[in-house]
Amino acid sequence: MRWAGVAAANGTTAHPVMEWGSIVGDWHTSEQEGLWHDSPVRGSLPARTTRALADILRRFTATPDHCWFAHWEGSGYITAPSNYPRLPMPSRAMALFSGSIDLADTQFGADKQFPGGMSAHLWWPGDHAWCVATDIDLMTTYLGASPECVDTVLTDDALEALPATPDQRITWDSDTINPLPSSPSGL
Repeated sequence: MRWAGVAAANGTTAHPVMEWGSIVGDWHTSEQEGLWHDSPVRGSLPARTTRALADILRRFTATPDHCWFAHWEGSGYITAPSNYPRLPMPSRAMALFSGSIDLADTQFGADKQFPGGMSAHLWWPGDHAWCVATDIDLMTTYLGASPECVDTVLTDDALEALPATPDQRITWDSDTINPLPSSPSGL
């Protein structure tokens, strides 16, 4: 189920800064009978969506056989040996792997919350033509790329993608169009 469909069914507005809690009216709703079951997962891009995105991004890099994939070690879904390279990030050291873009849909670990595992949190090609980021705390994935690449992603029917701006907030209360529910943390 696409977020735009969820918003329409709830009488809310789909837009680039929408937040899940605002379009369904509550952060703690676990399903909407007849429409969706289980809210979107945080911190992982589903493998099917990753494959669709990778199929597009492969056309916008000269190095599809040399990509980098980083997964936050604190996620609990990976334990990389100490000799693996690391990507130093503020408060989020990431294990670093490399390979073909065909590995983009690799899912790390598996448990009850993520039966199929959890995706890489960052991935990019060796030529740095684009970068995909799925933060562990967010339900949204972001792409930094050329305008042509972004336009191709935005118009692809296999993906639900909306444009983002560099100044766009990504907090639970950033949706300024739909009514804000109470804080997801209950505070």
